[in-house]
Amino acid sequence: MSDPTDARPLKVPAGRVNRLFRLGSLTAGIAGGAALQALGGMARGTRPDARSLLVTPGNVRRVTEELARMRGAAMKIGQLLSMDAGEFLPPELAQVLARLRDQAHVMPPAQLKQVLDRGWGAGWMRRFQRFDVRPIAAASIGQVHRAATRDGRDLAIKVQYPGVAQSIDSDVSNVGSLLRLSGLLPKGFDIAPYLAEARRQLHEETDYAREGAQLRRFGALLDDADDFAVPEYHPDLSTPQILAMSFMAGRPIETLTEADATTRNRVMATLVDLTLREVFDFGAMQSDPNFANYLHDPVSGRIVLLDFGAVRDLDPAVTAAYRNLLRAGLSQDAGGLQEAATALGLIGTGPEAGPFDARLLALMTQIFAALGADRFDFADQSLLRTLNAEAMALARGGYHPPSVPMDVLYLQRKFGGLFLLGTRLRATLPLRQITERHLD
Repeated sequence: MSDPTDARPLKVPAGRVNRLFRLGSLTAGIAGGAALQALGGMARGTRPDARSLLVTPGNVRRVTEELARMRGAAMKIGQLLSMDAGEFLPPELAQVLARLRDQAHVMPPAQLKQVLDRGWGAGWMRRFQRFDVRPIAAASIGQVHRAATRDGRDLAIKVQYPGVAQSIDSDVSNVGSLLRLSGLLPKGFDIAPYLAEARRQLHEETDYAREGAQLRRFGALLDDADDFAVPEYHPDLSTPQILAMSFMAGRPIETLTEADATTRNRVMATLVDLTLREVFDFGAMQSDPNFANYLHDPVSGRIVLLDFGAVRDLDPAVTAAYRNLLRAGLSQDAGGLQEAATALGLIGTGPEAGPFDARLLALMTQIFAALGADRFDFADQSLLRTLNAEAMALARGGYHPPSVPMDVLYLQRKFGGLFLLGTRLRATLPLRQITERHLD
């Protein structure tokens, strides 16, 4: 979830018809504008290509603003696309996705009251000493408010945006149509699996009873872990659209950039170890690596874990292949690396081998050589610059990411998020040593 400090109240469009109309109007407006520009160009004797007509600064801005206003499916598809395609997407689409991640709108107080009245009934304020109307966090599905009950509980109340759950399927279809029309997707890029996954994940994330169960699940899994704190679920104040949990104090994880190196390295090592435990021990992973899902309590030194709506149970076959990939990569076993990469769908083999597979394997080998050093310095940007340069070269050569199991994409997303956090914290870790503990 994002910090809503600079957010402005903006009513969430509710109701399937209203949401369908807004997306349809946006799509028609973009297409109509492009058609008029094309006619003007033809009258002047030029024949502009469709992409140059559709991908204009104005259209990029309109798409971004409308998707952010819609929340829900619109923002989720952007997150799913950005977690896999990365540097392979055109810069215009990368711009949309980056702005979507930074957008933070909140419900106006009147709309918030309507949602709470439906969930808790009239007179619900009698149960509280205090309910802060301004949210402390906001995201694509809902926003979070701090409250104190009359029986002394300090709570964080997550309130779901109205209309999001009921409009998932139609939203996903319409956003998919909009992105296809926009010309922002790379040629040959198959968005269908991302749309299907967005539907599935949104239906799960809007199920607050499921998220409450995941809170309890991870609270039990980490009950003996002194380094972590998980909010307690409060079912008596929870409904299908309202999630009540204990408020957990802490500072944004990024504030540790000002901490000493020992603290930064300890926190980063703890998070890497937790992710590996999730993958190889729990078989379930909190799949959203957003920095806002981690807080640091400077008093206790614990890391507070937030937002369990995106918990994903992992396919044992995928985790086994990932274990083999890490084993082979760290031991510089070229044959084992190729076998594991093939099992994960990252490359083909035999008649299915692609023209870029050799370059991808060479890139993986280079990555594991860096990760296998005695200490990996996240602040050293040389590896990242190499990866970005090779990704751009592959994209110019016509490469686009293959269709792989969704669990693979989520794992890549989580590891990529950890890498970005490590870079932000300028951590230096014995990554090989930490990883190998989980590979037996």
